[in-house]
Amino acid sequence: MNISSNPRLKPANWHNLVLFAIAFWFSSSVLIDFLIMPGLFVSGMMSQDNFGTAGYSLFWLFNRVEILCGAVVLTGLLVLRHQRDESSVLVSGTRSRWSLELAGVLLGIALIYTYLLTPTMSALGMPLDLFQPQEIPAGMNQMHALYWALEGVKLVASALLLRLCYSDLQPADQ
Repeated sequence: MNISSNPRLKPANWHNLVLFAIAFWFSSSVLIDFLIMPGLFVSGMMSQDNFGTAGYSLFWLFNRVEILCGAVVLTGLLVLRHQRDESSVLVSGTRSRWSLELAGVLLGIALIYTYLLTPTMSALGMPLDLFQPQEIPAGMNQMHALYWALEGVKLVASALLLRLCYSDLQPADQ
């Protein structure tokens, strides 16, 4: 078997990829949290019979995108941490221990959303008796409180991680 490498291919720019993934993740979370979900709530989504199904469909897709973003961010930060260049672990924000811990927290939150919180919330919201009026289950408020607490942690952690990564773009003499 003959394998040849192509010298014209440039290695991936992990720093830009990590920055893009974090910025996309942060902005899409803000968009869903402060524009789409309030709009659905004001339009009466919670009073509809199938709000559990609609919410699950929306978050099923978004949770997978969050896992993908979290995996890209964590992988990129691990690659950047082990690359050798002019910025050391002590100087670089993307190579610091804090960036890896924040990325791990963000990926953990995405996994909690995907495999614990979203399925549980959708199960609480599914209508089991089509002949009775749909009421908001008692446990749904606790789940919403947990969701918003995790969402707050996610937004703060992603903003801090954006700041750490963006600080590496600044010239070293500043």
